[in-house]
Amino acid sequence: MTPTTRSVGLLAVGALLLTSGCAALSDDSGSSASGSDSGKVQIAAAFYPLEFVAERVAGDLAEVTPLTKPGVEPHDLELSINQTAALQSADLILTEHGFQPAVDDAVEQDVKGEVVDVEKVVELRKAEEGHEDEHAEGEEDEHAHGESDPHFWHDPLLMAQYAEGVRDALVKADPDNAETYEANAKSLTENLTGVDEEFKTGLAQCKIKDVVVSHDAFGYLDKYGLEFESIAGLTPDAEPNPAQLAEIGEHAKEHGVTTIFSERLVSTALADTLADDLGLKTAVLDPIEGLSADTEGEDYLSLMRQNLDALKAANGCQ
Repeated sequence: MTPTTRSVGLLAVGALLLTSGCAALSDDSGSSASGSDSGKVQIAAAFYPLEFVAERVAGDLAEVTPLTKPGVEPHDLELSINQTAALQSADLILTEHGFQPAVDDAVEQDVKGEVVDVEKVVELRKAEEGHEDEHAEGEEDEHAHGESDPHFWHDPLLMAQYAEGVRDALVKADPDNAETYEANAKSLTENLTGVDEEFKTGLAQCKIKDVVVSHDAFGYLDKYGLEFESIAGLTPDAEPNPAQLAEIGEHAKEHGVTTIFSERLVSTALADTLADDLGLKTAVLDPIEGLSADTEGEDYLSLMRQNLDALKAANGCQ
């Protein structure tokens, strides 16, 4: 092989490697995760409720990349190369600090977009004292959320507040379409206010006030007059010990609980076992942290209404 022939061969190999590298940074649809030629605002949304807000407020004017795919428990998220690239190139990054450590770590790296962090827009409620580790057996829950309960989306009015923050960020990033973002946010707020009213009315008169749930994701619903006792802590993997399970069982019997609620995306074993031991029914109460194979055709609003129907049935609400 002559030097010239060898050089041409090396250039060809180099071009092939470069092409392969670019392909590796493409998402499932084949478009580049490191940017877009569409001219649309690029949004990276950490998990489903934030994705829902982004899609409703931005409409067709943005491309929303969900970092947590359906079927993935958001606390367990590990970012792929594609997702990290999407974060680095996004115009807006929607996240909740402390909820997903992998996303927090990536955001602290080289991101160019504006970060719309839930805790900067919404006043989160404080977690019950000691809740970070009271259900963890043997060691402290590694996903402790600090002093705040992150599950704000179970209060539709707080979701409306976050939508306003996303609207403002979109207007800043794309002022030419400000009127559309404002109209979309207003429409979403009307939907969210409607769901809030449905919960107020639907749970106003319940024979049973106590609810036993799989993990401590529903505290924001106590504004509607119910009290939630969780089997696990703020994260689904913070399992109770046998003594704590027995205590929860006694609480359920004492307060006339009829149903032990499990959830999608995580094992139902603890809820099923407790219900069997107590002779109670089981049902699903969705934390709406992410979609599943069963709920890919649903959205936040329909899942909230499913939860409302489940609570009404379990608690004898008129």
